[in-house]
Amino acid sequence: MAANVIEMNPVSRITTGFVGVPGQRTFYLQARKGSTLVTLLMEKEQVAALAQSVLQLIEHLDQNFPAVSTAPLPRNMSLEQPLQPLFRVGQMGLGYDQEHDLLVLVAQELATHEEGEEDDLASLNDEGDDADPNGDVVRMWASRGQMEALAHHAADIVKQGRPTCPLCGLPIDAGGHFCPPRNGHKHAQL
Repeated sequence: MAANVIEMNPVSRITTGFVGVPGQRTFYLQARKGSTLVTLLMEKEQVAALAQSVLQLIEHLDQNFPAVSTAPLPRNMSLEQPLQPLFRVGQMGLGYDQEHDLLVLVAQELATHEEGEEDDLASLNDEGDDADPNGDVVRMWASRGQMEALAHHAADIVKQGRPTCPLCGLPIDAGGHFCPPRNGHKHAQL
């Protein structure tokens, strides 16, 4: 059972963003409902996966459940201050509430392990589960327009990072790049 479940139904605002320079960026997911502001830490790969998944879900919904109404897309996608993350996201899930035509994004806290919890960690890794079953959960309901804006913004901020190597997919730093497919004989200057 989750330690704390935060229900944000519906959010007035949902966004993602980062702080820092490419290679040293910290990514966040942020939602607001009234005076409640929730900020969560994410990995760049999670932000990219969220963008792709949301767009796929919206495409599926548009084909099978045409939108009842269209609202203007949010324009200001900046993070709000203060950036005080509640937790680091371990797992995310997406769903759809057909009755209210809202998408729901569920974020569950990343499992953290204390010294002496090796057995629990091994079983967790065997299952491929990064979520803490006793960790916090945030459920954020948003309109299709809000989620579409989130997805496009998320994809844009991921692209603002370091370029990736076409051979290995690893990021290329300003000082060069070690590319394993080049058999490790020299640093590629791509």
